[in-house]
Amino acid sequence: MNILVLSFYYSPDLCAGSFRTTALVDQLLKTPDIHVDIVTTMPNRYASFEKTASEFEEQANFRIRRIRLPSHKSGMFDQIRSFLVFYKQTKKLVKNEDYALVFATSSRLFTAFLGASIAKEKSIPLYLDVRDIFVDTIKDVLNPKIIFFLKPLLRFIEYYTFSNAKHINLVSKGFERYFVSSFKKPHYSFFTNGIDDEFLNLSHGSQYSQIPKKINIVYGGNVGEGQGLEHIIPGFAKAIGQEYQITIIGDGGRKKRLEKKVSGINNVKLLPPVERKFLCQYYLDADILFLHLNDYPAFEKVLPSKIFEYAATGKPILAGVSGYAAQFIKKEVKNAYVFYPNDVEAAVAALKQIAPKYTDRSLFIETYARKNIMSKMAASIINMEKV
Repeated sequence: MNILVLSFYYSPDLCAGSFRTTALVDQLLKTPDIHVDIVTTMPNRYASFEKTASEFEEQANFRIRRIRLPSHKSGMFDQIRSFLVFYKQTKKLVKNEDYALVFATSSRLFTAFLGASIAKEKSIPLYLDVRDIFVDTIKDVLNPKIIFFLKPLLRFIEYYTFSNAKHINLVSKGFERYFVSSFKKPHYSFFTNGIDDEFLNLSHGSQYSQIPKKINIVYGGNVGEGQGLEHIIPGFAKAIGQEYQITIIGDGGRKKRLEKKVSGINNVKLLPPVERKFLCQYYLDADILFLHLNDYPAFEKVLPSKIFEYAATGKPILAGVSGYAAQFIKKEVKNAYVFYPNDVEAAVAALKQIAPKYTDRSLFIETYARKNIMSKMAASIINMEKV
């Protein structure tokens, strides 16, 4: 069986889509008689993080073709231009190829749309992995006047894409009502985000054997519109004072704005993105791990992948989330405290409840190990024709 895998990001890029798709392909390749043809991009998630990769790789049971994109800095127009290049080049690469099915993973809809277009042209099944509701999210991010003109087109693309899927996997149960009520034809599954191998066997040692001079609060990940760090970190840092140090590791479209807002606040440190093996050490050196999503209605449905890697460390978690993510954390993650996004007073109150100590979350780790989840998802892809 020859499977086409479309993912805008793939290893060694640093983002949730890359980690998820790479883990899935690893599981697909464990099945005999499976060949995986991956079309992705050269590493491009952050302009500040350069990682080399070959444009072409091939072994007996898989092939990777990486498309080189124009340089960009995560802005909206840069992203549109990059996707158009990805779309056109992918169409050329797969034009004369034969596949049994198309798998596409998408947080921004358009990779899913590309998958739907190819599947329809070749009259083969489409399996979609949906990590975000793009149309729902974009209305919270863009100017309402722009949305007024774009919404009919986006709705058409969304309908075309999801109506042509045979199977849709939703990473968050919070997406269920939106999809099942609107797109009744596909079969649905809920293979969620998970914990990658890098975070499964961390050496915790005696991380809390001594009381630190400053309590180190660490955030590692994207610094974009979705995280809204510029809305919470400046006020939060001032409110908690010099007893605490906030360390933010990452990059994104809102980092410069965050830099301006924390200028002169000496208990906030901003660092560039790092490879995961180094990120793990930052997590282990932390006393508390911080997570935040912007106060947008669309984010009430999502389940951030960051929750899973944080939970694997055993460190306390302070999370500014609402909706399904808040429910999930309260139910599934011990020693994690939730506050409403962008609410500095609520964040401080939640912080005061935390006693920095290691928490055994072995049951959570067993349940949400990425390898186990992706193994089941790979089986559902391979067996899709039997459904």
